[in-house]
Amino acid sequence: MAIFINRFKKIFQSIAGRERSVSIALAGKWTFYFIAIGLIAGLGSIIFHYLCQLGIHYFMDFMAGYRPPLPVGEHHPLSPTTTPFNRWILLFLPAFGGILSGWLVYSFAPEAEGHGTDAAIDSYHRKGGFIRGRVPIIKTIASAITLTTGGSGGREGPIAQIGAGFGSFLATKLKLSDRERRIMMAAGVGAGVGSIFRAPLAGALFAAEVLYRDPDLEPEVIIPAGISSVVAYCVFCLVFGWGSLFDSPSFKFCNPLELGPYIVLALVLVGMGIFYIKSFYSIISFFKTLNIPNHIKPAIGGLCTGIIGFFLPQTLAFGYGFAQKAIYNELTIPFLLFLAVGKILTTSFSIGSGGSGGVFGPSIVIGGAVGGVVGKIFNQIMPGIVTQPGAFVIVGMAGFFTAVSNTPISTIIFVSEMTNSYHLLLPSLLVCSVSYLAAQKWTIYEKQVKSKIDSPAHAGDFFVDILQTIKVKDLMHLVKKVNLIPQDMPFLDFKEFFSKTKQHYFPVTDQNERLVGIFSSTDIREVLFSQEIEQLVVMQDIATPDIIVATASEDLNSVLRKFTIKNIDSLPVVKDDDHGILVGMLNRREVIAFYNEQVQKIKNKAKKNR
Repeated sequence: MAIFINRFKKIFQSIAGRERSVSIALAGKWTFYFIAIGLIAGLGSIIFHYLCQLGIHYFMDFMAGYRPPLPVGEHHPLSPTTTPFNRWILLFLPAFGGILSGWLVYSFAPEAEGHGTDAAIDSYHRKGGFIRGRVPIIKTIASAITLTTGGSGGREGPIAQIGAGFGSFLATKLKLSDRERRIMMAAGVGAGVGSIFRAPLAGALFAAEVLYRDPDLEPEVIIPAGISSVVAYCVFCLVFGWGSLFDSPSFKFCNPLELGPYIVLALVLVGMGIFYIKSFYSIISFFKTLNIPNHIKPAIGGLCTGIIGFFLPQTLAFGYGFAQKAIYNELTIPFLLFLAVGKILTTSFSIGSGGSGGVFGPSIVIGGAVGGVVGKIFNQIMPGIVTQPGAFVIVGMAGFFTAVSNTPISTIIFVSEMTNSYHLLLPSLLVCSVSYLAAQKWTIYEKQVKSKIDSPAHAGDFFVDILQTIKVKDLMHLVKKVNLIPQDMPFLDFKEFFSKTKQHYFPVTDQNERLVGIFSSTDIREVLFSQEIEQLVVMQDIATPDIIVATASEDLNSVLRKFTIKNIDSLPVVKDDDHGILVGMLNRREVIAFYNEQVQKIKNKAKKNR
């Protein structure tokens, strides 16, 4: 006996060891995939960043003599030229970039137009995470042209599509499922955004949060995006140096009375955010109505951008340097106000006309400028309470993007990582919460869905989730009493009973009326047409003792699986503590009808809440 037990232990340990080995191998394989996505996204960030720096040098500096300031975390790779500033070249330069990028996009990859993050969101929900292989390449080149010739936009859209495109490409080549492709694509989004803005934690959270309008995260995305984002960040910083994009003084929140001005800031940010979204999509709608070739539209948008830039050159290109100056409290209220309004218009014309670029970068500049205006005004009104207007710039960055994107959690982390300032988390949390609640109806990402219920990617999950929330006890009004058949009933007596009933399933009981078997109307056919044996048969001979039952505590997901195992249409419902006591029979058709009613109620409730 001892030998047998020892042998059994060895077999069990061997099996457990194999399972652990398989689990470790599987984890290692997926980790390798996410590291590969991070490496490609990091390299893509490096290439795109170099293209942007070279474009700014040769287009903005060499041709127009315009040299916008840079944030502390960035440096020019080439020495500035001596070209004098020329507003007239600056007027037409965005149109030149628009026609180049427009031809490139609409000739080779029309889906690369606009801000790339929205395309990645749409791919996640509606296309199984699939992105054409050429899209990241076209997006990179077209965005670099748009942004470095004066077009107003951000880097996160192009780099998000680079990372997402490689994640999708890798999953497709490995013949993975749609779910796995979606996860790898989202990991690429997090890696790209986290690296280009030097905010790896925020990048991972952003990829999981930006998919929905409701305060929800995609949990299966966070860890993969976290691995890819850390790798991409390290690759990028090995080339461009470590540290944050912006620098900030050691701001500290230490006066609760300052929360009042911060609430005012949140409301102002919401108003500006709605203006931004309305302007952006109004211009998109306007350009869609124009009956001209698509590749010409970005040139017209570029010309409109150039006209604004002629008078307000600070609204062109990225504008991160002006946000840096605002943090240092080096800009005046009129300058900041024109920067915010002008940046909204130039971004709307540059991207809304079909140009290529992101919307996160401009949002950071706009939000910082609005925060600077509010901070400076309150500093003049109540200097004893608002002592650091630059702190409002940082909080404004977070609050504004929250208002336009419905991503409060990742945005707070984004701004903290980008500015290397974690002392303003409390006012940032307040402003982002108020901004989110007040602006929840609007979003700059029109491909966002409200929640997982509304996502085609989770249609099957939703089906299972609803079934698992409904118990058999909720359907007891549908459980029907049926006639019980004694196990010793002769078949001839049952034959007479069968001719008078509409019942199709017949529970068989012993002398104590305990359930011992069951049979259906199809099970009696052999005996029904065999008169030579029908006098010898009792109902116990026909019934099957292997009874599939349901209990009141079971959920409908489990019940429906039991219906499909044997392809049966009715299940006996028994007591939880005694499976020999029959409560009644539950029909498959009525279970499905009840589920459909519950789904419709949830949909109607969701419509009322919108």
